[in-house]
Amino acid sequence: MSMKNIEDSKLDNPVWHSLKETHHPFSVNYDNIKFYHPDYCPFGGFREGENKLNADENYSGISNQFFIVGEMPMLPNDLILQKDLVCLQMIIHDKIIMNKNEVIIKLTDQHKDKLFDLVNLVQPGYFRKKTSLLGEYFGIFKNDQLIAVTGERMKMNDFTEVSAIVTHPEYTGRGYAKQLVAHVVNNILQQNKTPYLHVVENNIGAIALYEKLGFETRRKISFWNIGQSRSEETERRAKA
Repeated sequence: MSMKNIEDSKLDNPVWHSLKETHHPFSVNYDNIKFYHPDYCPFGGFREGENKLNADENYSGISNQFFIVGEMPMLPNDLILQKDLVCLQMIIHDKIIMNKNEVIIKLTDQHKDKLFDLVNLVQPGYFRKKTSLLGEYFGIFKNDQLIAVTGERMKMNDFTEVSAIVTHPEYTGRGYAKQLVAHVVNNILQQNKTPYLHVVENNIGAIALYEKLGFETRRKISFWNIGQSRSEETERRAKA
């Protein structure tokens, strides 16, 4: 197997390798699984060849809902599978050549509340208060309102995920997402890393946009939404 194929295989298990490499400071570790601290991201990933979430692993005590990315997890009785969110994992290797018609601003700490509100307006449940600390985020403003963003989430030594590709519903269809994705992709490539992203498999419009920009589908990958069973959640609330 070539070195390129060995490195590409890390994308089969992006959470584990991100938390083992670039994002290790954000990791909550158990014997066979790594989670992002829930203040940053609700994702976990198993060590290669393992998929059992043990009952004594107490991540559910600090995050009552989370996602296992990759292979289907085996769960203890106190946790239930709520949804299998099937995504396409898409990758791009070449710079995107495009004219920029909009001013793109690198977002800073002073923008964190507007960023949080916009992403959760369009894609609720994934973006946490500290997610923006995982990478760089960029936005477009109109009349002092943040109306479109794109940024970086999971990071390995050689790969960076493009994420939070969001446009306010009142401003869609104007090419803002296309310009922001191009900006973020080119920024990642300048760091000698390979950009990739995840998109729900039935989001036909977004997939067509990414393909037009030069992304190719690498594989399908599941985001397994895990939550506490009703009895466990009731007991937890009673103790709170």
